[in-house]
Amino acid sequence: MNKEELIAKLKLIIAPYVQDEEAFKNLSEDTDFVNDLKINSANLVDIILDIEDEFDIHLENEDMEQMLNVKSAMDIVIQKLKG
Repeated sequence: MNKEELIAKLKLIIAPYVQDEEAFKNLSEDTDFVNDLKINSANLVDIILDIEDEFDIHLENEDMEQMLNVKSAMDIVIQKLKG
């Protein structure tokens, strides 16, 4: 899976929780879930659970704590998929 495919999948997962549509339209690796997209902490947990389901991976607490923006989410997913 290349970077564009991964971002596309993450966008589908994140979309239902986004509070700032304009920031979502300009989503990039640098997009912060809380500061840019205005996603609250409860919805971040939902996103993490959805990521686990979508990619069939298990995220540890430390992975979850680091997953604050699109780039960190991509890095963690890639790392988990390599196993």
